Amino acid sequence: MAVIGAGMVGLSCAWFLQEAGVQVTVYERDSVGAGASWGNAGWLTPALTAPLPEPAVLRYGLRAVTSPRSPVYLPLRADRTLLRFLGGFVAHSTARRWRRGMAAYVPLNARALEAFDVLAAGGVMAPTHRATSFLACFRHEREAGHLRTELERIRDTGQDVRFDPITARQARALEPTLTDQVGAAVQLHGQRYLHPPEYVRSLALAVRARGGELVEGVDVATLQARMDGATVVTTTGEHQRHDAIVVATGAELGRLAGPFGVRQPVQAGRGYSFSVPVEQMPRGPLYFPAQRVACTPLGSRLRVAGMMEFRRPDEPLDPRRIAAVVDAVRPFLTAVDLDDRRNEWVGSRPCTPDGLPLAGATASPRVFVAGGHGMWGIVLGPLTGQLVAQTVLKGEAPPELAPLDPLR
Repeated sequence: MAVIGAGMVGLSCAWFLQEAGVQVTVYERDSVGAGASWGNAGWLTPALTAPLPEPAVLRYGLRAVTSPRSPVYLPLRADRTLLRFLGGFVAHSTARRWRRGMAAYVPLNARALEAFDVLAAGGVMAPTHRATSFLACFRHEREAGHLRTELERIRDTGQDVRFDPITARQARALEPTLTDQVGAAVQLHGQRYLHPPEYVRSLALAVRARGGELVEGVDVATLQARMDGATVVTTTGEHQRHDAIVVATGAELGRLAGPFGVRQPVQAGRGYSFSVPVEQMPRGPLYFPAQRVACTPLGSRLRVAGMMEFRRPDEPLDPRRIAAVVDAVRPFLTAVDLDDRRNEWVGSRPCTPDGLPLAGATASPRVFVAGGHGMWGIVLGPLTGQLVAQTVLKGEAPPELAPLDPLR
């Protein structure tokens, strides 16, 4: 079996295939976890996992999203794939379609953290951390009310969501890193977080320890599929034959999966991050929803991540976006040196027009896909790997994958 892509999703597919006794080769054009898995916030937050297209997104307006300082940035350019994605995205940004998408997420969210426990029991050494304190912070009570309404909508779909509104004084007592610019907060319960590079490396080590082969620095040019097997063709012209192939290449998924009937556009929704020193590390993640900024304690430094920009995956890091993240979060944090930044990073999250992943069989019985998770590839990666492995081995998708049909 071959898996293309060594991020959280691809490595999870490999691990769960190995759990059933399958010999796996993972192909990665760069290095393990070098894509969107590396620099994200590392949140394991089923309570927040919902379709990205929703009515509030449309309220930004064209003027807002074309500004490089905006939390959501859309550079205007002639790009047929982007225009097709945006047309579908707008069409799905209705309350009815959001509820339909959320109904697809609920059974996935219910099992997401359990899949991490399975990996831990099976030898993946990197830990996940329970968020004893997880605060969403706002300048005004009105903004906090918007999040509470959103969480109540998610809970109304059947999702387990536990939260408490707290005062600004309570928030600062829990997290002295917060300034008096925080005027209200919401405390989330039952969530976790992890150190993304550390966790993905640990998952890769576990795949290798089970006899899996990880081929790094090899780009796959195309796939060939027949009834009796499939072939990976590299850009150097090598042909490697396998029984079946799982494509888990993130924002590049469409290039390899398109010839096998996957027509949904997968657009890079690029996010930025960096790490900074703090005098007192927060007890858990901090979330600034209005600014679209997430802060996570990772080792001895605080990772600051945010923004969503719809650009090509291979475009360089835009320093204006880093500056926008810094300016957005600076008023809310004290004793945090936002000018001592390390590991400035941009990565491409794979977004679909309807906000749902693409996971399962393609038009070929030998080619499968696992991707399109948008911002939720870390939290849903292990469960996706578990469900896609079942699909490959049994020849039939479990019920949870029905709404995620790659041929929809």
